[in-house]
Amino acid sequence: MDIAAIYHRPDSEMAYLREEDKFEIRLKVKHADIAQVELLYGDPYGQKVNEKDEGVWEHETVLMKRAFVTKAHDYFSADVKTPTNRLQYAFVITDTAGEKMLYDDRKLVPYTKEALNELTCFRMPYLHQIDRIDPPEWVKETVWYQIFPERFANGDQTNDPKGTLPWGSAEPTPENFFGGDLQGIIDHLDYLQELGINGLYLCPIFTAHSNHKYDTIDYFTIDPAFGDKKTFKQLVDKAHARGMKVMLDAVFNHLGDFSMQWQDVITHGRDSRFASWFHINEFPVSYTKTENDEFATDLTYEVFANTPHMPKLNTASREVQNYLHEIASYWIKQFDIDAWRLDVANEVDHHFWRHFYSLTHFLKKDFYVVGEVWHNAQSWLNQHEFDAAMNYPFTETLMDGLVSQKISLTDMASRLNEQLMWYRLPTDQVMLNSLDTHDTARLLTQCQGESELAKLALTALFLQIGSPCIYYGTEVGLDGGNDPLCRKCMPWEKEEQDQTMLVFMQKLIALRKKYHRLFSYGSYTFEEIDDVHKTFCLKRTLADKTLRAYFNLGATPQKLELTKEPLLANNWEQGHLQKNGLALVLE
Repeated sequence: MDIAAIYHRPDSEMAYLREEDKFEIRLKVKHADIAQVELLYGDPYGQKVNEKDEGVWEHETVLMKRAFVTKAHDYFSADVKTPTNRLQYAFVITDTAGEKMLYDDRKLVPYTKEALNELTCFRMPYLHQIDRIDPPEWVKETVWYQIFPERFANGDQTNDPKGTLPWGSAEPTPENFFGGDLQGIIDHLDYLQELGINGLYLCPIFTAHSNHKYDTIDYFTIDPAFGDKKTFKQLVDKAHARGMKVMLDAVFNHLGDFSMQWQDVITHGRDSRFASWFHINEFPVSYTKTENDEFATDLTYEVFANTPHMPKLNTASREVQNYLHEIASYWIKQFDIDAWRLDVANEVDHHFWRHFYSLTHFLKKDFYVVGEVWHNAQSWLNQHEFDAAMNYPFTETLMDGLVSQKISLTDMASRLNEQLMWYRLPTDQVMLNSLDTHDTARLLTQCQGESELAKLALTALFLQIGSPCIYYGTEVGLDGGNDPLCRKCMPWEKEEQDQTMLVFMQKLIALRKKYHRLFSYGSYTFEEIDDVHKTFCLKRTLADKTLRAYFNLGATPQKLELTKEPLLANNWEQGHLQKNGLALVLE
């Protein structure tokens, strides 16, 4: 037994109150090393008298299941009904050679009766419901649609900024405008409803200098090029009437350099009443320009990345905290938004996010908070800071396995299983999963223009645990390289759209919504993987329903003998999966 590989951490994603009276416990061990794990659990104060009139801990024993497997580790898991509001537990571990060890809070020792009588268990002193991670239920049923407002649709030409170009007449750049606005979104709500979308994720809509609006000037006003508050209220109300939730983008890491606060700092230097709002190392504030205006050197103040136009806010300042909390409250109370997506969330202090989370969920109990974190987000998701994160590690793994094929399918499955173990199950169920966004090259471009491969990748996305998100235009075959090329105008003429892709996406979204409980709560297993022929089968099971999804990325057609007609299929001909073929079968 490789005891160095055995790992458990109490009061974490490895031991947590999952439901009101259900506690999940996980144990990490070396892959294929352990044959069986028994969990001993009970009330730490539960005692019974033995034949020697001595107090003995009264406990129950349950056999843990091997829940997830990676190339390096196996994860055992057990759900136990808590006997009281207190809990303690230990593990009895048996390896494949029959060696048996006892693992508790203090030690890992050979299993003996004496060791069993000297347990010092892992302990959860009291199970507080207020500490339980309990994200909003509606997110599990949501299919998101991310909109870059300036490029989705021009519904009101009277608010077009000076120099606006005809729709789609040029490649997108960091400087050009095409007139997309909120009215354009309202005008196409029927389209989104027919597609099956029930969640709108809007990139920033507040007054800003740029076309992307991540350089905020005023958080309390709608950018004039997008409309006004009356138009936004109509958008929210009309979306809600269609059963759609609305998520706004909050840029609280930094302000734009055209904001009143930063302009005051430029004018008054250290005497500015807003000087403490920013991280300023030297007055007067200055920087050295480079050929690319988005970057600078010799900055005397902290910024996002190396962008001089986005001075970083000091969220440790009580004035800044109050200001940003007022903004967060305003759009919930006045317009009834359902969620905030938090830009550059990993660069803002934890103290601020804890208060932000508490405030937003006080105002709206089922509010949803998503942080932009491009790496492991445990620091924010293992406590009440965010409900979920933009699941970029998941995106990278799925794209590396299916699209660029930088890694084997076995490695892909291993990494996806490992990433599911980073977080509690309720968190996994509401993670924001996507394949492309405003910050990445578009899916079709990454697929080298192969729409069949894009369909395969999108299907894999929709089968995962978590809430799927489509970037506008992906459903009609919109392409584009890295920023700014991923921010093209949405094509609205049918002859400019891939109608076959659109029909496929409507079917895929409908399937996801119909079986959302299976995808949120069902077991998740890579049943078969063949790296030679580049095929795999993902199995999702809940109660009496089992869905098997078969994928073929290889050039050789693969014969499949199915007992039922597929719920959804592509490149499926006469019982064979062709290249980039898929078949989903419900049993």
